Amino acid sequence: MTTITSRTPRRGMTWVDFTVAAGVLVLGYLILQVGKGTTVNVDPADVSGVNTDPSQLPYYAARSLLRMFVALGASVLFTFVYAYAAARSRRLERILIPALDILQSVPVLGFLAITTTGFIALFPGSMLGLELASIFAIFTSQAWNMTFGFYASLTSLPRELDEVSRSFGFTRWMRFWRIELPSGAIDLIWNGMMSFAGGWFFLVASEAISVANHNYTLPGVGSYAGAAIGDGDLGKVGWAILTMAVMVIAVNFLFWRPLTAWAEKFKNEQSEATHVQRSLVLDFLRRSHWPALLGRFLAPVREAVNRAGRIFGRDDRPLSVDPAKRRVGDIVFGVIATALIAWGLFDLLRYLDDNTGLGVFGEPLALGLVTLLRVVVLVAVATVIWVPVGVKIGFSPRLAKIAQPIVQVLASFPANFLFPLAMWFFLRTGLDINIGCIFLMALGAQWYILFNTIAGAMAIPSDLKEAMDDLGVRGWQRWKRLIIPGVFPSYVTGGITASGGAWNASIVAEVVTFSGTTLTATGLGAYIFKATEEGDFPRLLAGVAVMSLYVVGLNRLFWRRLYRLAENRYSL
Repeated sequence: MTTITSRTPRRGMTWVDFTVAAGVLVLGYLILQVGKGTTVNVDPADVSGVNTDPSQLPYYAARSLLRMFVALGASVLFTFVYAYAAARSRRLERILIPALDILQSVPVLGFLAITTTGFIALFPGSMLGLELASIFAIFTSQAWNMTFGFYASLTSLPRELDEVSRSFGFTRWMRFWRIELPSGAIDLIWNGMMSFAGGWFFLVASEAISVANHNYTLPGVGSYAGAAIGDGDLGKVGWAILTMAVMVIAVNFLFWRPLTAWAEKFKNEQSEATHVQRSLVLDFLRRSHWPALLGRFLAPVREAVNRAGRIFGRDDRPLSVDPAKRRVGDIVFGVIATALIAWGLFDLLRYLDDNTGLGVFGEPLALGLVTLLRVVVLVAVATVIWVPVGVKIGFSPRLAKIAQPIVQVLASFPANFLFPLAMWFFLRTGLDINIGCIFLMALGAQWYILFNTIAGAMAIPSDLKEAMDDLGVRGWQRWKRLIIPGVFPSYVTGGITASGGAWNASIVAEVVTFSGTTLTATGLGAYIFKATEEGDFPRLLAGVAVMSLYVVGLNRLFWRRLYRLAENRYSL
């Protein structure tokens, strides 16, 4: 990997060091002040309104940002544990990856309907219960994409890196921390960026919770926008859009841009790239003494963690296992897993049979076919449009610097924010909502393909690009020999999450409401939306189960085959 030599820190504190220290202290103070509002004593039943005075937007923006970053931290921890377990255990993989397909297919509203009451009961008389419900909803819109991406990087680790770990006798912890995590850092950061945008997309649903005819509203930009849309106040909707744009650009400049520039050092290449991504914030931090001082301060902690990691064993496990022992273990594991799944399905079917009868599956199964058609059209069109664009951006650091904040803003806007424009356009042009909702679904799905393609193109070693240039390989041959093999694994990850994201986005895209006017499309998303608002849990469970069936079926029959192809044939 390309190494970056650090300059020897200069003696004495400079104005850069004082600026960085002041910035960290101010940030910590703001987090403490904003965090106080999450634990105030309040009856959740009384949390049903939001102040739409524009002067409240800075505070609301801070509350929304706090939720987003807490959810992102939880998503990163979940990604490391879940993806590693699935990648390292062949038996767990058979359970965890299909389960991830199901989790990805469960809409945010489905999680809210199930978890909100539980979180409120867990913290009675406190705002913290609703805050955790909101954060958990944002977590469910972030975690699955990151987990799929990191799992893909773990299972497609370059052979030479695997051999380095085994030949040097690394512990499993050292293999993860020194080899696997750096190897997947670029994909993880870009998928984290996309997942963060996915959290913005469902911000209205996670801050203005409507479950079983009860409305719970938390202070935030999403709830502010939801209230302004409900009132039909275009001016206040405009203020919400402006605030959202400022937040997205600021987070990109202060957080994501430094991370993507820092991750350049993890490229697996023999020659240094001609152009690399730069970040003013990262360059400023590198001029400070604090990173070096922090590194020295944490050195004993790092050594202690490395010693503690020895309990996980060394990375010298045999590549071959006795077939008889493996077969017996597979049978035992399969019997236990099948029994647990069968028990869960039997309990679900018994509950539905007692309340509505099993005929409740008929309507969502038929409606699911309509939504399936929309998902297929969306993914196909997004592939044709965004894969070439993503490759162009990924191959050009200068273009990536310009395009990244633009794409971030576009990917982060909740569909609800555009409901006034969508309503006006549908009514003015006479466009059927059944077709128009595809464009709204695309707002929450197509970007997964673009972001993963960019990450895949950026991860292609510069020496391979230079070799193609030296050989004069252009046009289709360049795509066939370099670009498609290089971006295909990342594209498949993006395709899987885009497909699941499209199903999830159908919940908010198939029902468009503005100022008392509602347009409803025919589809499974609208079915689940209506069941959630009415608190009809049997229909909600049936709708979520059918959506999971469609998503898992599509992944098993199509995307997983492409994933295996990417893993076995197109791994760099």
